[in-house]
Amino acid sequence: MLLFAKFAGIAVMVWFYLAAKKNAQPPIQWAVIGLIGYWLAWWGVKLTFLVPLVGLAGKNATGVFLLTQIPALVAIAAAFFIRKKLLAGVAGS
Repeated sequence: MLLFAKFAGIAVMVWFYLAAKKNAQPPIQWAVIGLIGYWLAWWGVKLTFLVPLVGLAGKNATGVFLLTQIPALVAIAAAFFIRKKLLAGVAGS
């Protein structure tokens, strides 16, 4: 797992924690939900799309490096939508 993916996972956890505190929700629960959603999306993209794409990139180091960032970017987008859903649930309550 790349360093960027690890830092992004920690950032997602902090982002969810702070959002929960701001909205008077359980912060640890939200942080865990955000982290689980992030890692599930990351692993899902890595296992389904990244493995075949890296094989296509061959030995081009720059191409492989850029392709290996895709799961983290998709996981951040997934975390954004998970957070949006959680905040909508708070507003609806």
